[in-house]
Formats: sequence, C-alpha cells, structure tokens
Amino acid sequence: QLQASGGGLVQAGGSLRLSCVASGRTLSRYAVAWFRQAPGKEREYVAGYSRTGGYTYHADSVKGRFTISRDNAKNTVYLQMNSLKPEDTAVYYCAADSSIITLSLRDPVQYDYWGQGTQVTVSS
Repeated sequence: QLQASGGGLVQAGGSLRLSCVASGRTLSRYAVAWFRQAPGKEREYVAGYSRTGGYTYHADSVKGRFTISRDNAKNTVYLQMNSLKPEDTAVYYCAADSSIITLSLRDPVQYDYWGQGTQVTVSS
C-alpha cells in the first residue's frame, strides 16, 4: 500500500512537502511518481523516478519549484513544493510500479499501485 500525506491549504508563494510511504513494498525497487488531478482535468504527471533511480523527471510546469526525493531507509518518497501557485491546486497522488519502462513513466495507466491522494489547495 501507498500512503500519501502532507497536503493542505497554503497561500500562493508558500511551500508544502508531500510524503508517500510504502508498506509491504520496498520503494527503492519501484519506479515512483507523483501525479495530480484538478477538477475537470486529466491526471497529470508531476515528477518521478525510474526503477533504478537513475532517471528523474519533473514536468515543465513545476521545474525549478518542485523537487522529488527519496529516503530509502524510511521507504518514503517526497515531493517538496515551493513557490506554489493557484494552478497547482489539485489532488496529488503517488504511484509505483515495478516493471514500467522509462519511456512510459509519464503514463498513469502504466502504474499498478496508487496512494489515496492528498488535497493541495493554493489560494491567491
């Protein structure tokens, strides 16, 4: 199971750190990603790691503001979100998969395991 947490209400320009904790799985063996979905929009890839951890991707919309990181000892992946904007408002999900290829990292359909989502609301 994946457990996402850390969302909340923040003013524009503020920061939040999301956490994705795994139970029953060793996240360092998985490709792990953060997605987000705003009302009426498709699920969007935000950031993630490849299975080996050798490839890290941040969407252009968050590059320079969001950073994905991992703590293998805690079996946790984080998403540090700085300089938040109202357009970052969404439900954020973490996802993991053990067999996904690098070219498919941004495709939510390819992920087998999902957390329950955490709401991030950025006020203007």
